[in-house]
Amino acid sequence: MATLPSYVTILFDGFTEDFDPSVERVEMDRGVPKQRVINSKVLAEINCRLLFESKADAASFEAWYFDTIERIGWFDMEHPRTGVTISARFKGGNIGKLVPLIPDFSWCAREVTLEYLR
Repeated sequence: MATLPSYVTILFDGFTEDFDPSVERVEMDRGVPKQRVINSKVLAEINCRLLFESKADAASFEAWYFDTIERIGWFDMEHPRTGVTISARFKGGNIGKLVPLIPDFSWCAREVTLEYLR
């Protein structure tokens, strides 16, 4: 399986994590609403920024995105919060806009949403 390239740094500025609890809730005529678990695993999302410390790293990442994971593939990575290896993919195949952090693009970033099964 592919892995997130080592030259990609995940920034914690703007980092958020969320998941769909996969719970069905039914309101009752009287009393407390009933709830039940729909799926044993849930789809979790991580919103973060990926930092590239050179123009070459940004170009290499695009090549990896198009050629290795073919935009929608799963890849292994270390979860930024837990340190556990997870299999993730880019939500909708979207890697966001490349934004320069320095005018010559020697440092740049992309805002992405990663999704994985928890």
